[in-house]
Amino acid sequence: MIIGPLIFRVISNNPIELPPNIVRAFIRNMRAFLTEPNAIKRDEIAARQLHALQAFQRPREKKLRLADVKQMFLQMKDHA
Repeated sequence: MIIGPLIFRVISNNPIELPPNIVRAFIRNMRAFLTEPNAIKRDEIAARQLHALQAFQRPREKKLRLADVKQMFLQMKDHA
């Protein structure tokens, strides 16, 4: 027998489904980032992608940083 109110999990592990145009832009930016030799231009590419992804973040999620986007690009380089 359960005593007291039921507690529901608030945390969701469901990934966000991004629109196809955002995914295509991510892949395009990732390829540009990986081929760009200039560090400043790589930062600009990552910042552009950061801004696009922040629009789809949920309110309670940890805020993305520029370093997070760069890490995503590097981790996914073999998948594009």
